[in-house]
Amino acid sequence: MATERARRAAVLGSPIAHSLSPVLHRAAYGELGLADSTYDLFDVDEAALPGFLKGLGPEWAGLSLTMPLKRAVIPLLDEISETAASVEAVNTVVVTEDGRRVGDNTDIPGMVAALRERGIEQVESAAILGAGATASSALAALARICTGEVVAYVRSQARAAEMREWGERLDVQVRTADWADAGRALSAPLVIATTPAGATDALSASVPERPATLFDVLYDPWPTALAARWSMYGGAVVSGLDLLVHQAVLQVEQMTGRAPAPLAAMRKAGERALAAR
Repeated sequence: MATERARRAAVLGSPIAHSLSPVLHRAAYGELGLADSTYDLFDVDEAALPGFLKGLGPEWAGLSLTMPLKRAVIPLLDEISETAASVEAVNTVVVTEDGRRVGDNTDIPGMVAALRERGIEQVESAAILGAGATASSALAALARICTGEVVAYVRSQARAAEMREWGERLDVQVRTADWADAGRALSAPLVIATTPAGATDALSASVPERPATLFDVLYDPWPTALAARWSMYGGAVVSGLDLLVHQAVLQVEQMTGRAPAPLAAMRKAGERALAAR
């Protein structure tokens, strides 16, 4: 784990200008009294990543990674955690005192923490909308809290096969269903929407009268049509900002060696930044 002498961190990805990570991490540094610490953002694609990592000096504490770097970084690291290996995705790199680069995935425990904050400790079954990289992280999170079947609603047979493979790897009972039937997903005790903006808008008309919990990983624009209807009907909604903040809390703790990170201050900073957009 990094010590306080390592003062520099950043988020990498491409495109990256939209990232809220600097807002969240800088808010944490302010609350923790780490006045000399910096957190920046760099537009780095897969081709530029090896050179960027090679240039990291002893002043670096760590990196946050977003698309398209979460998988590309793995062969460039000295070690990755079991959590990151389970989904073949790294969103956090910690630079140790001896210069080793250790990869982790805070999205998965971040999802679990965001649900726990809303009182969701365990569910008997769940539904996932979508089958991309975030869906595999959602499956890994469900491996920790779901005791029964997970139904993944997907648009192609290829995606369906991928989700079943992820289920086998993560020891989660996964059944796949066609996206045309995605309205049925909304009656599950927990629905995790992992799709791009607009993809679930048409499903808002299918929200049941007494919905349970929706975890929609989007945060801008917010609320989505699905989340707005869900809330209107009295269902619990966990947002993409909740996920972003909880995974960033874990990153701050790993990169600074200070715990607990200031969750409330980080969330408030994120909410302000989104309101200003």
